[in-house]
Amino acid sequence: MTITTRPRTIRELRESGYKVLSVKEEMRKNLVQKIRDGEELFPGIVGYEETVIPQIENAILSGQDIIFLGERGQAKTRMARSLANLLDEVVPVIADCEINDSPYDPICKACREKVAELGEAVEIDWLPRDRRYGEKLATPDITISDLVGEVDPVRVAEGRYLSDELTIHYGMIPRTNRGIFCINELPDLAERIQVGLLNIMEERDVQIRGYKIRLPLDVYVVASANPEDYTNRGRIITPLKDRVGSEIRTHYPRDIEHEILIMETESNHFVTEGLDVMVPPFMKEVIAEITHLARKSNDISQRSGVSVRVSVTNYENVLSNACRRALRLGERQAAPRVSDLSAVVASTSGKIELDTVGDVKEDRVVQKLINAAVLSVFGEYFENRDFEQLVAGFERGLSVQVGDDMSAMDYVNQLSKVGGLSKAIDKLNGRGSPATIASSVEFILEGLHLNRRLNKDDVGGKVRYRR
Repeated sequence: MTITTRPRTIRELRESGYKVLSVKEEMRKNLVQKIRDGEELFPGIVGYEETVIPQIENAILSGQDIIFLGERGQAKTRMARSLANLLDEVVPVIADCEINDSPYDPICKACREKVAELGEAVEIDWLPRDRRYGEKLATPDITISDLVGEVDPVRVAEGRYLSDELTIHYGMIPRTNRGIFCINELPDLAERIQVGLLNIMEERDVQIRGYKIRLPLDVYVVASANPEDYTNRGRIITPLKDRVGSEIRTHYPRDIEHEILIMETESNHFVTEGLDVMVPPFMKEVIAEITHLARKSNDISQRSGVSVRVSVTNYENVLSNACRRALRLGERQAAPRVSDLSAVVASTSGKIELDTVGDVKEDRVVQKLINAAVLSVFGEYFENRDFEQLVAGFERGLSVQVGDDMSAMDYVNQLSKVGGLSKAIDKLNGRGSPATIASSVEFILEGLHLNRRLNKDDVGGKVRYRR
C-alpha cells in the first residue's frame, strides 16, 4: 500500500483484508523474513553474532519479553532500540487515540464510545515504527503516574467524575501500546513501581488514584540492568523477574579485533584539510589492549565494568594528539606514536573505578596499563633475539632521542645510525611514510625498554634510549 491508497476508515481497512497482529506476532513475522533473507538483525553490533544475537532471536520467536544483563558500554540500549526495526513500517490506529488503539479492538473508553457512535466510519491513522518505541531511564524518583497515568484535574474541572476513565492522562507505557517499551536500569525502580509494572505486564489492570481500570495493553517489554544490581536480594521483586521471558547476558568484546572494529566505527571522524592521518595497526592494537587489560586489572573495580567507550575515547585522543603535533610542526602527515599514549589518561580517568587500598592515583594506574599493553603487543610482533644487532649498537655507546616536538624526518634521519632498526620497521609494515616510520621507531624502542633491553631517560622534555 502507498500513502495515497491506504485505508482511511475502519470499513476500508476491513474491506482491504488487513489483519492486525499483536506486537509479538508482528516482530516474529518480520524476524522470520529477515532470517530467511540473511539480513543483519543488528547492524553495527560487533562480537555478539554467536552469543547474544541467537538468544535474542530465540526470545522473539518464542514471543518472550527480554532483559539484557550487562555492565556499562555493552550496547544494551542500542540493541533495544534496534528491535524497532522488527516492527512493520506503519500500522493502523484509531485517529486521535492517545494509546494507539487497534481499529478492530479498541481498549480505551474514548475509542470504544467513538466506535459505538460512528461504527466502521471511524477514521484511522497510520503510525510509523519510529513512534512505536518508548524508553525510560529508571530513577528512584519515577512515579506510577509517569509510567501508567494520572487523573487529569483539568478534565475533572470540565465536569467529569473522578471514577470516569476519561479523566485519566495516560503515562508512557499506555502511550507505547502496540509498540516496544524499554526500561533502562530496571533495579533502580522502587518496589511499588515494579508492582505497577507487573500489573501492566501480567494482570493487565492498574489503580490510578484508587480507580481500577483494565488496560489489556499490547506492549513488548525490554529492560536492562547491571548483573550485580539485578541479583541483589530486594532490588527486583520476584514476580517481576519471573514475568520476563528471557534473561540475556551481554559481554565486552572477547578479542582485540572486535574491540578495534568498534572503536574505529564509533569514534568521531573529522577531516583536517591538508593533513593525512594514518594509524599503524600496532597502535590500534595497543589502544584496544589497554581496555582489555583494564578489564582484568586488580587495581580497577570490575563491578561496573570497563566500557568500550574507553577504547573509543582513547582512540580519539591519541589521534588528536598526533594531529596536534603535525599541525604544530607544519607536517602534512600524522601517525600516532607511543609518546601520544599519554593522552589516554584524560579519556580513561573517570571511566574506571579504582579498587585499590592506599593513595593510588588514576594516572599511575593508567600508565601501568599503557606499559603492559605496549609490552603485550610488542611480544606479538617480535622476539628478543630479533634485536641482537640493534642492542649491540647501543652497547657500543649509541643513544636515540625521541620526543613529542620532533618531526617525523628527525626519526628517519636516525635510521642509518641504528643497525637492525630498518628490518624491524619492515616487519611492522611501517615504511608507508615518514610519520609511520616515526611511529614504528618509538614502538620498537619502547618495547625494548619494557623488555629490559634498553634504558630510558627523560632529558629536557625528550626521551633518550640507551644501554
